[in-house]
Amino acid sequence: MDSKILTTLEYPKIIDKLTKHASTSLGKSIAEALQPETKLESVKALLQVTDEAYAADRLKGSAPFGGIVDIRPSLLRARIGGTLNPGELLDIASTARGGRRVKRHIESIHDEHPLPMLSTTASGLAEHKPLEDAILDCIDENGEVLDHASPELASIRRELRSGEGRIREKLENMIRSSSVQKMLQDTLITLRNDRYVIPVKQEYRGSFGGIVHDQSGSGATLFIEPEAIVAMNNKLRETRAAEMREIEKILQKLTAQAADHGEELLIDLELLAELDFAFAKARMAHEMKATQPRMNDRGFLKLKRGRHPLIDKDKVVPLDVELGNNYTAIIVTGPNTGGKTVSLKTVGLLSLMAMSGLFVPAEDGSQLCVFDAIYADIGDEQSIEQSLSTFSSHLTNIIRILGSMTAKSLVLLDELGAGTDPAEGSALAIAILEHIHARGSRIIATTHYSELKAYAYNRKSVINASMEFDIATLSPTYRLLVGVPGRSNAFAIAERLGLQRSIIDHARGEVSEEDLRVENMIASLEENRISAESERQSAEALRKQMEAQRAKHEEERLRFEEQKEKLLLKAQEEAREAVAKAKREAEVIIADLRKLAMEEGASVKEHKLIEAKRKLDEASPQVQTKKVKSAGKQGKIEPGDEVMVYSLNQKGSVLEVHGSDATVQLGILKMKVALDDMELLKPKAADAAKAVQPKQSGASLNRTRDDNVKMELDLRGESLEEAIMEVDRFLDESFLSGFGQVYIIHGKGTGILRTGIQQYLRKHSHVKSFRNGNYGEGGIGVTVAELK
Repeated sequence: MDSKILTTLEYPKIIDKLTKHASTSLGKSIAEALQPETKLESVKALLQVTDEAYAADRLKGSAPFGGIVDIRPSLLRARIGGTLNPGELLDIASTARGGRRVKRHIESIHDEHPLPMLSTTASGLAEHKPLEDAILDCIDENGEVLDHASPELASIRRELRSGEGRIREKLENMIRSSSVQKMLQDTLITLRNDRYVIPVKQEYRGSFGGIVHDQSGSGATLFIEPEAIVAMNNKLRETRAAEMREIEKILQKLTAQAADHGEELLIDLELLAELDFAFAKARMAHEMKATQPRMNDRGFLKLKRGRHPLIDKDKVVPLDVELGNNYTAIIVTGPNTGGKTVSLKTVGLLSLMAMSGLFVPAEDGSQLCVFDAIYADIGDEQSIEQSLSTFSSHLTNIIRILGSMTAKSLVLLDELGAGTDPAEGSALAIAILEHIHARGSRIIATTHYSELKAYAYNRKSVINASMEFDIATLSPTYRLLVGVPGRSNAFAIAERLGLQRSIIDHARGEVSEEDLRVENMIASLEENRISAESERQSAEALRKQMEAQRAKHEEERLRFEEQKEKLLLKAQEEAREAVAKAKREAEVIIADLRKLAMEEGASVKEHKLIEAKRKLDEASPQVQTKKVKSAGKQGKIEPGDEVMVYSLNQKGSVLEVHGSDATVQLGILKMKVALDDMELLKPKAADAAKAVQPKQSGASLNRTRDDNVKMELDLRGESLEEAIMEVDRFLDESFLSGFGQVYIIHGKGTGILRTGIQQYLRKHSHVKSFRNGNYGEGGIGVTVAELK
């Protein structure tokens, strides 16, 4: 992508915002190098990674990238035999620990919410716990090598502390002596060149033996190492040298361990950079309130309330625009400062962001295209060095665009043809647009020329647009209106500002009658649009209110049904328990009676006891779940019908019907059952036979027309795929019903539904011919099909 065009569309400013959201220098490096992709699959993959990071950030916050630094220079030095200092080794341990935390964070989210691409990247991070522990066991957080880093170092440092203690004790005894104190500038012990010294007055130099290591700025004080501790200081220096040698050995050992993990650590750094970059994109999307656009490579874009990402989201006016479906070129007209250039930049910049795998500040459902290139001629390109006029500079840029664009390019032209004679400029602008349009590129162009309004009106796949202007306040609203050409508004503005009416009338007389007709037509279109927009908003508000009310009623109904079912089940359970208790008591009584009858020879009949027990069994209620009767199956029940008896959950055959009851054969039993306790399952054999009667002398069937089949099919609001399925079913039913002509209502709209349906009818076996509806039949909003 041309870097000059990226700058024109302010893409580098988006990169700056993205870079600030990266947590590590590694992620910032990837963000700074980000460029738009031109392959659809690559863009989709980039957007999926952003979407996963966006979801992870929303669920559990951003991954913990703290402590991760760029350790590549240190690893390279380690691999060529250099010795790393404690700070460099700490950075390696910190990065290893940070990578482990990031991996755990992503894995924990992936267990609950799938993150296939992020988890795959995170799974590539290696574990370096032994190296991390080895470094942190030897070096503290301040970069100091610890005593226990090795037994030798611990022994040396014990000797150092012992030697320093003996020297201090010797010097303290010395400075407490009254004979020495009078020669001292101050009673303190200090260090010079790693040797212990005391401050002696200049005049006592001859009386005080030892080695002079330094003197004060005034020369009044000499820092002297007394002769009594010279040997002790020498021994201490030797011990310090041994300490440094041991520390060097420890650092070399740790460096060798780091070098052994060098290859894996370098791979980890690349993976951590990618993860940090993904979460940076997610954080920027949250900040911008951006969404994931759907992508295509067929030149189609549709922005729903798209916002320029560099303008305050509370002040920016959202943009609704569609390009590449019914029309491939948009000509935007309107006054200066109306927002034409911002609209142009918004489309270009959001396309670049999406092609870079970034979410865009627009509503869900927005679609953008992966173009092979985006070309823009925006702003004043005048070059003083080359002595080019504004017109020449613009034309030079356009010539370069014309030589590079393809059918898969997006071309953005601001103030096309400006800077020269209006007649020639408008003619040239039309010729340039025709050339670009013929090449198949997608175009959005802004202009002041009224001639281009007529061009857009008369050309297929080209549409007018304008920036809305409020005459009442004499200010732009910055809303893009697709389908409505811009008005000059000059006379209206002049009249509002107080210009004499006679002057305005004279000016109107200078305008051609054709231009006046165009202005009046545009004014009428705008009035109709404002009225339609107001009605649409009212209808939308009413629709939302009705949906909310319906949802509320449905929720209350479900809650009532659930409560009713619970109460019914509870009542049935309580009744069942009560009857069960009574049954148990009755069984005890019956057992006692039977025992008494056997013992005393009483005449208690066994079959009576069995009958009593059966009646008790029947008294126990059955707990039933809610019955759902099948709508449409219930009809008039007559003898011979097969029914389902709900209370017994059993199928049976109706023998007799009398009033509200019927006698039903249930297996070997005959029972009287209420009609509302049964459902008709199967009509009588005689009724079923009436539906279709085969002819005795041929293979064809006599069919009676189904009263439910209509002669028209309304498809408005359907997608083309759904509509084709409905048309196929409708034609089959209409053919079987013997219709000679049917009406398919698809509406006028964009014409996609009409074209697709008519292409399908052309190949359908039942269709003899078809035509558009006549006047009174719906015109081109209806297709009339003649069946064979």
